[in-house]
Amino acid sequence: MDAITLDGFGGPEVMRWSKVPDPGAPGPGEVLIEVAAAGVNRADLLQRQGFYPPPPGASEILGLECSGVIAEVGAGVREWSPGDRVCALLSGGGYAQRVLVPAGQVLPVPENVDLVAAAALPEVAATVWSNVVMYAGLHAGQLLLVHGGGSGIGTHAVQVAVRRGARVAVTAGSQYKLDRCAELGASILINYREQDFVAVLGEFGGADVVLDNMGAAYLDRNIEALAPDGKLCVIGMQGGVRADLNLGTLMAKRATVHAAGLRARPATGRSSKADIIADLRRHLWEQVADGHVVPVVHAELPITDAAEGHRLLDGAQTVGKVLLVVPQG
Repeated sequence: MDAITLDGFGGPEVMRWSKVPDPGAPGPGEVLIEVAAAGVNRADLLQRQGFYPPPPGASEILGLECSGVIAEVGAGVREWSPGDRVCALLSGGGYAQRVLVPAGQVLPVPENVDLVAAAALPEVAATVWSNVVMYAGLHAGQLLLVHGGGSGIGTHAVQVAVRRGARVAVTAGSQYKLDRCAELGASILINYREQDFVAVLGEFGGADVVLDNMGAAYLDRNIEALAPDGKLCVIGMQGGVRADLNLGTLMAKRATVHAAGLRARPATGRSSKADIIADLRRHLWEQVADGHVVPVVHAELPITDAAEGHRLLDGAQTVGKVLLVVPQG
């Protein structure tokens, strides 16, 4: 089959669309997906640069989510059949014509959702749901602060929070991105280049939940921005990995700091990918099916233009996901 390979580590230009071994038939509990599209995630950029190797046993091919059609199912798989339109959360392998995935990491693509656009959903949905809902328990009347509101994670988190009856504050670096977040339902819009998000949140009594992609650089300020009993969920480290933590402030607010990745979680068992996928399918997927939560797609590019897709992810005008479309046939 064809897939994106790396000609060493480095910039986007190291990616090549080339021949690789076929993944073969699915094993017990697995399905084989003919990939329609793959989502671009920041983890892909880090892996391309040599900073984020796949977990043991995972495919070396980039790509943590995809959409497509099931080609074959392995022994013991009862829920899925060849021909089903699906999207899937992966540990790797999405930038390819075919990929093997545990059946518990697969989601149905609702009839009203375009098959290519569905590739924008698995990674953001699993990340947001596991942190904001399963861990932090965001509910009606609370206030969620989302850093990077114009990102794929951000645009999805805004929709999920609004559907749960919460107010949403977002940070972004341009009015264009803030306006797009407002269209999705965010009501507190903070340009981090011009405003102090701690001061803005203070006017509203603080955030009950903060979803943070910056890590160390924002740690102290995020805790300051929390309301009493607030929860800080760290899902990224764009601002570094080490920072001092003021335990006094944390204790005074009875606050908690939670940091969790997605890729290295086990496929099944406690805190697994399968648990997250099952929970969001039970509680969120109906809202995807009825159009209340939609994939936000900035661009769909041929996978042979993967380099441009990686460049776009960091673009000042990019809102939502960048997808790589795989040629069929």
